[in-house]
Amino acid sequence: MLTVHGEMKVQRAYYYCGRCKQSFIPYDDVLGLVDEISPGLMPLVCLAGTLLPFVDAAEDVLKRFAGVRLSASTVLRCTEAAGERLRAQQKEGRMVHPMQAEPKWTAPGEAGQPAAYVGLDAFSVPMQGPGAGKAEHRMLYTALLYTPQKEHTRYLVDFELDALAEQVRSQARALGLAQVSDLIAVTDGGNGLEEALQRHLAENLTTILDWYHAAEHLCDFTKVWHAHDEETRAQWQHEAKSILYEQGGEALLAIELPPRTSGEVREELRKLIGYFENNRHRTDYPTYRANGWDIGSGPTEAGCKIIGERLKASGMRWVEEGAATVAALRSLYVSSGKLWDGFWSQPHWAAA
Repeated sequence: MLTVHGEMKVQRAYYYCGRCKQSFIPYDDVLGLVDEISPGLMPLVCLAGTLLPFVDAAEDVLKRFAGVRLSASTVLRCTEAAGERLRAQQKEGRMVHPMQAEPKWTAPGEAGQPAAYVGLDAFSVPMQGPGAGKAEHRMLYTALLYTPQKEHTRYLVDFELDALAEQVRSQARALGLAQVSDLIAVTDGGNGLEEALQRHLAENLTTILDWYHAAEHLCDFTKVWHAHDEETRAQWQHEAKSILYEQGGEALLAIELPPRTSGEVREELRKLIGYFENNRHRTDYPTYRANGWDIGSGPTEAGCKIIGERLKASGMRWVEEGAATVAALRSLYVSSGKLWDGFWSQPHWAAA
């Protein structure tokens, strides 16, 4: 082991097998080196690859701030390998613990308030097909648990909805949220989201339909009903939203149309009433507001945006496994810097 100009250089034996044509450096396993990157540097390499495109991470950030020269492919390999390790751990139900405790998850809160909210949504990821061509986008599901005052958040991602919902269950347990009464879910009207949470958390999980999403259905309906009268359309939207906010979705089931209304408008009304009928159980906004509960899914939408920024930059296309691993690491980092440190503090190299 040599030290030159403040830099530590390690000399170790290199072996090459002429029969199998494989080479290896046994001492790298002892030191924990991967791609000749030390355990101390690896978290920084993966963080750069988690936050930025691999080329920018290698050729700018790591070179500029750490004086490290790596190829983009090395940053890619390291980042995806760490993401694979994280995903495997999460799928086994072993959630990462932060370096410092976050007691507000289970601290006594205000009467009638949940210990945490659950959010669940999805965003599209551009995919790469055969021959590096474009392929159909895939929806990456994003879940989060967050405290009522938004002090702490846990983000999770997966392309499979049920796999993600099961991780939410494991994460809730790891946070000490053992009772379904501790949780309230706030979701939009996406197909299968509520059902997945009920399957993996509890059938009697309290679920609130995002008020803004419900209000959009009113706006869409009136665009058809008053397509050519902007003033009347705006007035009806305002009145309908007030009813939804003050009386809940059930009050909108009594909407009636004038006798000579077109068949197209009547069909749109049928769809609107069906929507609020199907969501009757999660649109009681007056009660939710009286309880002081959230009625909007803003934190979930913000989470999708923050995680999606890394996957949806101009010109990007992904294979599924690569997108999943990078998104998992990004979710870990945006959850908490303490959680990121907790992941890297876990032993994961075989003992010498």
